[in-house]
Amino acid sequence: MSDAEPTADEPTLEPVYRTLGKPFRARADAEMDAIGWTIFLGMLILFLPLLPVILLVWAITKVLDAVAPTEE
Repeated sequence: MSDAEPTADEPTLEPVYRTLGKPFRARADAEMDAIGWTIFLGMLILFLPLLPVILLVWAITKVLDAVAPTEE
C-alpha cells in the first residue's frame, strides 16, 4: 500500500528543495521599470519627428505596389 497514490484523506507533503541559496521572492522591479519608460520616451522623442517621412515612404510604396504589382 506504500506504493499506492495518496487518496483524498491522506495529507501530502510539499516538495523540499535542497539548495544553498535563499529562496527567491518576487517583487516589483521599479528601477528597471523607470529605465524602460525612459528609453521608451527617448525613442518617442527621437522618432516622432521622423513620422512624416516614414508615412511618406509607406504611402509611396503602397502607390507603387498598386500601379505595378509584383509577381508575389
